[in-house]
Amino acid sequence: MIKRLIIAIVLLVIVCGAIVGFNRFRDDAIKQFFANRPVPAVTVAATKVEAGPWMPGIETIGTVSAAQGVHLTVESAGIVKEIRFNANQPVKRGDVLVQLDDSVQQADLAAIKSRAALDQQSLERAIALQKRGVGSDVTLDEARAAASSSASEVQKLQALLDQKQLRAPFSGTMGIPRVDVGQYLTPGATVATLQDLETMRADFAVPEQQLGLLKIGQPVRFGLGNADMPFNGSITGIDPKVDSTSRLVSVRADITNPEGRLSPGQFVQVRVVLPEEDGVIAVPLTALVSSLYGDFVYVIRPAEKAEGTAAAAAPAANAAAAAPAAKAEEAPALVVDQVFVKVGRRSQGRVEIVSGVNDGDELVIAGQNRLSNGMPVKIDNTVSPVASASQKVAAE
Repeated sequence: MIKRLIIAIVLLVIVCGAIVGFNRFRDDAIKQFFANRPVPAVTVAATKVEAGPWMPGIETIGTVSAAQGVHLTVESAGIVKEIRFNANQPVKRGDVLVQLDDSVQQADLAAIKSRAALDQQSLERAIALQKRGVGSDVTLDEARAAASSSASEVQKLQALLDQKQLRAPFSGTMGIPRVDVGQYLTPGATVATLQDLETMRADFAVPEQQLGLLKIGQPVRFGLGNADMPFNGSITGIDPKVDSTSRLVSVRADITNPEGRLSPGQFVQVRVVLPEEDGVIAVPLTALVSSLYGDFVYVIRPAEKAEGTAAAAAPAANAAAAAPAAKAEEAPALVVDQVFVKVGRRSQGRVEIVSGVNDGDELVIAGQNRLSNGMPVKIDNTVSPVASASQKVAAE
């Protein structure tokens, strides 16, 4: 009985030892496999750092308005008799837009004109009698006063009659009519809007620190987005006072709008063009990565440099166990180096690099989310979402 128990214990120990040994052998084999497994190269897009021209600018958002734009209103009360315009119709200065009922004023004017004509005849008769010496001075003065009073009454009624017509104060494009025929209007009631769309203006604000960079006549570019700014203009006014609450300065610029693509009240991207600078290192914004420790970029360097550094730090035993030459040939030719940089101004999708990279360095501009320091990479610029900095400068 004891002999059988001893045999069972021995067999149990042998089985347990075999299981433990197999597990350790398996774990060591897996570790060795992954340790010797080559790291696949990550496909990235890259651009070469080149010092070149830099077009600085002040970028902000503005509101477009017409250089001439008004809400048309009537001066006197009355019933709308006729509407002589349609929505989006171009009109000339002085065109009659709305005619109010003026039948009463027309009748009064006709009566006054008749009386004025009679008073004028009486004046001429009094002057003739005075010349022949048969008329008195009092009669002449009374006739002259009556003729003058009648003429003034005609002018007054004609002015009241003109108020029954709404005329265009300047040439432009009419808005949607807000009245109907037969509607009773009171003074100040809005009839429609009139906008001069050929010449526009934009109001925007810039920080007080940049006030010294602005001047009258400075060129400004406008667009509906940062990528496309087809509208040109210039600064026409700078508010001499800084807003004490927002610390912003109000600026106004005119805009040429030949095709009528801009509408009053629309938001636009504004870029005040500053003098060009040479020899500035600027890279696409996509090359910059921000972190809690600062801004950095990935610089692509030859793999031989990284391997030489690792070999100098490795023990002699690891150097003796180097991989065969065939495996060395399969190693990637490029690796990335994480470099912290100091950035400056940003403009048109590019950022100025003050320090950290040098002219001629090659930076990753797409694919950084899969990278870490020292990883092998291969360059394929077809995956780039943006053009390189040099291509963008050349396009401009």
